[in-house]
Amino acid sequence: MFTRKMRQAALAVAVALVFAGPAAYGQAAHDHGQAAGEVKLVLNQGQKWTTDAPLRQGMDNIRGALAKDVNAIHADKATPKQYEALAAKVTGEVAGIVQNCKLEPAADEQLHLVIAELMAGAEAMEGKVKGETRRAGAERVANALNAYGEHFDHAGWKRL
Repeated sequence: MFTRKMRQAALAVAVALVFAGPAAYGQAAHDHGQAAGEVKLVLNQGQKWTTDAPLRQGMDNIRGALAKDVNAIHADKATPKQYEALAAKVTGEVAGIVQNCKLEPAADEQLHLVIAELMAGAEAMEGKVKGETRRAGAERVANALNAYGEHFDHAGWKRL
């Protein structure tokens, strides 16, 4: 179980990495006219971006955690405790991805868009985003996972 300090540190690292490059999510969303909550990624000259084992493992773990609760979420029966546990899982896995993933710079820049959405979704699932429901946070995470699968080479990946 991640302590509050560990989750805050993971969030700080992820946010720092997201905003370190020129393709920070907020600027990318503004430049392409996309709405908040959407992930707008591009392919690598028509091909999916290369991944590495730590990235694939972390994304599989996040997907698995969300898939486990997807029926309760869709039925509006997920409890705050379920959302908070899912948020902690997302935050912890993102921290592991950030720490261990070694992608080439262009792929890493695209991954920052996904990470930004995963973290924004986690924060909403914790009930920390004014005007955004916990369920909307889970939907952000699902959309980010689906966008990841469409743009990154991850054998066996399945949409949520």
